[in-house]
Amino acid sequence: MRSIVILISGRGSNMEAIVRAAQTEQWPAKIAAVISNRVDAGGLSFAAARGIPTAVVSNKDYADRTQFDAALRREIDRFSPDLVVLAGFMRILTAPFVQHYAGRMLNIHPSLLPSFTGLATHLQALTMGVKVHGATVHFVTADLDHGPIVLQEVVPVTDDDTVRSLEEKVLALEHQMYPRAVRWFVEGRLVIEEGRVYQRAVTALDVDFSG
Repeated sequence: MRSIVILISGRGSNMEAIVRAAQTEQWPAKIAAVISNRVDAGGLSFAAARGIPTAVVSNKDYADRTQFDAALRREIDRFSPDLVVLAGFMRILTAPFVQHYAGRMLNIHPSLLPSFTGLATHLQALTMGVKVHGATVHFVTADLDHGPIVLQEVVPVTDDDTVRSLEEKVLALEHQMYPRAVRWFVEGRLVIEEGRVYQRAVTALDVDFSG
């Protein structure tokens, strides 16, 4: 059975979608912990109510990113995760931290990467006048909002769209696609070769349904 640790900074709506999918679809995986850098993150209550261990590693308690990342890594590794999932975790991670979880850390970004990296992605999309927008699930690398792409899906951009309406469209899309991508990892479908992600066919023998 695979072990998943999810990192959040706020409500964690993508975390909620993953937890629900894992339970409903009976994945061969457990959500081992939900960890936040903010003690007031709303998603912690959701996780705790479902019996998922929670923890807080506040970046405010550390002098710099290196010290914070070291503390966060120690907390994550207590749960021996096969996969670390960034679900609205609003911290830029250092290269050594990312390297420690290379090939086993996923992120979702609200744009069709490599377009519109960073923040304010929906405003960027509207400003550029694109006709489609969307979200990207990717493996995390030291380059911000880059890394091998697992999954992308799109929504149309209409003339009456606003930043808020586009945000709502894309977030609804994220709640569908992020659990799907995480499940692919859990099932051993994802293979990274020369910076690209491929899906391999799996059989029941490939998936560990044991406790």
